[in-house]
Amino acid sequence: MDDCSKVLRGWSWEENKLFELALAVVDNQYPDRWEVIAAMIGGNKNAGDVQEHYETLLEDLHLIESGKLDHKLPQTQPCLLLEFTHSLCLSD
Repeated sequence: MDDCSKVLRGWSWEENKLFELALAVVDNQYPDRWEVIAAMIGGNKNAGDVQEHYETLLEDLHLIESGKLDHKLPQTQPCLLLEFTHSLCLSD
């Protein structure tokens, strides 16, 4: 499993957005920070899940800043949208 999948596994887009918002408003010195953030996210996330997600994101940030993470997107083939419901990928 690649690092991106590891970070996103079990976290929906909405949960990630709530996580980001909660990190912005709950100070890192706040008592029971991870419990409060988990409550703001809701669902089935507990304080341990939230703290682990935060630590994983910090590790990824360090990889990016150190230049050790290849962040280039793979080359894709051009696609043509047909009837707004199907796509056709053109090969070389």
